[in-house]
Amino acid sequence: MKDPVVATIISLQVGQPRTVGSRESSDPFDEVWTTGFFKQATAESLWLGTVNLVGDGQADLENHGGPEKAVNVYPVEHYPYWVETLPLPDLRPGAFGENFTTDGLLESDVCIGDVFEIGESLVQVSQPRQPCWKLARRWKVKDLAVRVQNTGRTGWYFRVLREGHVQVGSRLILVERHCPNWTVSVANAVMHHAVHDREAASQLADCVHLSSRWRTKLKRRASTGEMESTSSRLEGPRTSRS
Repeated sequence: MKDPVVATIISLQVGQPRTVGSRESSDPFDEVWTTGFFKQATAESLWLGTVNLVGDGQADLENHGGPEKAVNVYPVEHYPYWVETLPLPDLRPGAFGENFTTDGLLESDVCIGDVFEIGESLVQVSQPRQPCWKLARRWKVKDLAVRVQNTGRTGWYFRVLREGHVQVGSRLILVERHCPNWTVSVANAVMHHAVHDREAASQLADCVHLSSRWRTKLKRRASTGEMESTSSRLEGPRTSRS
């Protein structure tokens, strides 16, 4: 390729879990909950390790973070759409809880297994992001997680193949493409929309570069024809007091 630079980190965010809300509130959105969603932008050069960026953390380690979800990436190109369609005119990079806000790549451009050099690090696309109820609670928009999923404007995760420093302005340089047919967009469509297509589920599950959790879910669907419930992920607890 003439110009291997395909994207740039325009904003970098990290943050530690914190508990917010009030036990006296009658508004479900204001009940007490613990989240790593509130991240702060930084211009510092940060060390990207195999499970996360230095200074970053997750409250729910069963569903977030770890080797296959070390970095959450979201395209800045999606922000104008959300500013226009949500009652949130002040949305800015980091609003979707992402670590890297990038310019130059969309879900239709990125494939499962793609390997990028970013600064000193080497990373690989592991899966699309699956939005959860905490996104909705953060912005007090009840169906926001569903809307993100249904529009396909999900972003994706990186696993880290080589640790190193990254910072705002670091370029994402594509160095390997293993699965050109499995873009993040197509993977989203198979997982969330082609729910009765057992053959597509089986084929995507055979992609060795896909995260183990997604492969397990898709193999189960291909075998049983049943899709697991997404209500707990998208809707969350009815109340933190229950």
